[in-house]
Amino acid sequence: MKQTRILVVDDELVIRESLTGWLQRDGYHVQNVSSGEKAIDLLKTKSFDLLLLDIQMDGISGMDVLKHVKEHYPDIDVIMITAFGSIPSAVQAMKYHAFDYLLKPFDPEELEVLIQKLVHHRAKIQENLFLKEDYEQRTRFESMIGQSGPMQEIFRLIEDIKDTETTVLITGETGTGKGLAAKAIHSNSRVSNGPFVSVNCGAIPIHIMESELFGHQKGAFTDAKETRKGRLELAGGGTLFLDEIGEISMRMQIDLLQVLEDKIFYRVGGTQPITADFRVIAATNANIEQAIKNRTFREDLYYRLNVITFAMPPLRERKEDIPLLAKHFLMKTTLEINRGVERISRDAMDELMLYEWPGNVRELSNAIERAVVVCKTRTITPFDLPIVKELENELKNKYFSLNDVEKHHISKILNENSWNISKSAAVLGIDRSTLYNKIKLYDLNNDQDK
Repeated sequence: MKQTRILVVDDELVIRESLTGWLQRDGYHVQNVSSGEKAIDLLKTKSFDLLLLDIQMDGISGMDVLKHVKEHYPDIDVIMITAFGSIPSAVQAMKYHAFDYLLKPFDPEELEVLIQKLVHHRAKIQENLFLKEDYEQRTRFESMIGQSGPMQEIFRLIEDIKDTETTVLITGETGTGKGLAAKAIHSNSRVSNGPFVSVNCGAIPIHIMESELFGHQKGAFTDAKETRKGRLELAGGGTLFLDEIGEISMRMQIDLLQVLEDKIFYRVGGTQPITADFRVIAATNANIEQAIKNRTFREDLYYRLNVITFAMPPLRERKEDIPLLAKHFLMKTTLEINRGVERISRDAMDELMLYEWPGNVRELSNAIERAVVVCKTRTITPFDLPIVKELENELKNKYFSLNDVEKHHISKILNENSWNISKSAAVLGIDRSTLYNKIKLYDLNNDQDK
């Protein structure tokens, strides 16, 4: 275990020597200085875990040293040394985040107990940081977030294929994060230093798709006033991401299949072959197998793309990820628009968990962004969520347990009556004690005034 480093700052020689002797005998690494000025100078060149700092000193006071330390070295803990008459100053020092204060004259055992408490506190902070870092590593992969089994499996698959340049097909509903998965595959591949070029096949008009993908030579058609590289050429040495590949025309499917088979292509109007030096990742929300049966998608192209395939799960099938995602979007949005919203109430989180999210993660992100904008307090409540009316309509047409229905209804009545117990009990037709028992049973919380 790392030896705790302590700096004693006191203008009385006997106190400095006493403290230094006691602490060294207890196994700590200790230095001492006689003034605030010397302490500030020493901190520029040496690091410490703890300062034992006298409040009343000539020159720079202990309070000024404390403020300096907390501004420039916030990881250093400070225990203030004070005489009985300056206890108010010590209390004031606590407001500036001193760890504790020690009264003169000190008892060596009292000092040791206090420092052991501090060492334990620091160790706990380090442990929590380690656990948080470990947890975040397990629940985050690049820009994707998920602790659920399906997401953890996707994280493992991306890790497994990182040393290959195999073609990948990603399926899944709109808003599930297919684009994020494609970027994660690229970022963890051998071509990660190359470009990531995305093509939304459903957004580019058919009549310009060929030029967008393959590029064109000057004069190849009326508007071709200069030679232009296409997306395939721009992706050289990197990854070509063909999003919504199911929307591509049959004509372009033939051309794309030819590129994948021959590894070369030509610009429109060009005669010089260009090497297809890129990895292909494709994504679709369409049922490609049904499209093949309907003769709107080529079976041979499907097999070319479908070397490694995985499906991004809809949010309704990974609901344990909703709290993680909601808190992530809350933090992201508050930083972007500089709003003071700090948390999501338990009732609001319950609403998020009940909703089916047809728009998936993208819809959740939009819902949290809207809630942050309209929220009038520091806490998002159900009334700030755009999904409440949709959820109430869902509840009319779905089967839930009696407990689920009762919990939802009680929470709704409490919020509508600003958590006035008497009014809420009257609306519900029960007495106050019964309502209190229900609140305790369902672990309901009043977060509206936070």
